[in-house]
Amino acid sequence: MADEVVLPIPNLTVPQNLFVLSNPALKHLHENARKDLLAAIKEDQMAPYYKSITASSSVLPLDKAFLAQMEKANEEELAKLDERLAEAQKIEGESEISDALKARANYLTRIGDKEKSLEAQNLALEKTPGLGSRIDIVLTIVRIGFFFSDTDVVTKNMAKAEKLIDEGGDWDRRNRLKVYNGLHLLSIRQFKRGGELLLDALSTFTATELLSYNDFVALTVISNTLTLKRVDLKKKIIAAPEVNQVLPEIPVLGDLVKNLYECHYDKFFVALATLEQTHLIPSRILSPHARYYVREMRILAYSQLLESYRSLTVESLAGAFGVSVEFVDSELSRFIANGRLHASIDKVHGIVETTRPSLKNAQYEQVIKQGDVLLNEVQRLSKVLY
Repeated sequence: MADEVVLPIPNLTVPQNLFVLSNPALKHLHENARKDLLAAIKEDQMAPYYKSITASSSVLPLDKAFLAQMEKANEEELAKLDERLAEAQKIEGESEISDALKARANYLTRIGDKEKSLEAQNLALEKTPGLGSRIDIVLTIVRIGFFFSDTDVVTKNMAKAEKLIDEGGDWDRRNRLKVYNGLHLLSIRQFKRGGELLLDALSTFTATELLSYNDFVALTVISNTLTLKRVDLKKKIIAAPEVNQVLPEIPVLGDLVKNLYECHYDKFFVALATLEQTHLIPSRILSPHARYYVREMRILAYSQLLESYRSLTVESLAGAFGVSVEFVDSELSRFIANGRLHASIDKVHGIVETTRPSLKNAQYEQVIKQGDVLLNEVQRLSKVLY
């Protein structure tokens, strides 16, 4: 187990609330987001962050008295931390100096001073001897990257954390790193690998400094509903006690996954539309991928239904999904034209016919394609040699 308590710094609800406030489409959430954002800034005395966001956007007005009060508190606390560090450097040992450096770095991280916190955390990393403490510092730097949406900081330090953990990190830090990696992969639309990592950590989740347990379970369900095969969906998600424990608090997740599994496609479409409004669009992690996710889930549902039939009427398909014939016709036409659904539409008779690709044909086409590539390489090589 980790030998130190992991501090929830920086507070990652802060950029989430700022994201909501910055999105005009989420106006119904603005009041609570503004209240929570200001409360968190006040609690952690985040003068540098407050100054930065009021200067770069209009979502929060600048309150000069509020800023001055926080800046004064920051100066006083940093003076104490600098004094403690100087004392440690003067008369104490390596361990005490490391503790003083970490305390100073963590305070700068807490108040949202990006550049100074990164510099201080890296200095603390250099001066800290214990492997476990070094891993914790690197994971804190990763969280700073998440906080400021700095992908370079996240990827660079994620690789550093993996290397340190391979040198002898304990199981708790290994599992926490899975959650960090999974969250990062979801943010760059790698739902399959990201979902696998979150699923692996489902029964051992401890990374509450990164996100709440309910949010973690929600991301696990959302990502794996898209990527798992139907049998695995039942075994790993629907039957998982960790998921079932959270479903009463987030019923839309249960509606989504159970209606997809039980083939209640009309209810599934309603749940998907609800999920888009409540969990995809308002999330700064998932919002850029909301349209993609909804589209892929619709394709998944259409494919699942069409697999059971050689042909069926467009009208019955529309009825199954609880939408109009025109909507289904338009969607299927687009997905078929893009090669995402193996089917064809007979508009004269109003029938959708499945056209399952032959495995032998697919293998034959692959051999031809690979043969062409090989011949081209041989020809290129012969020109070089002769």
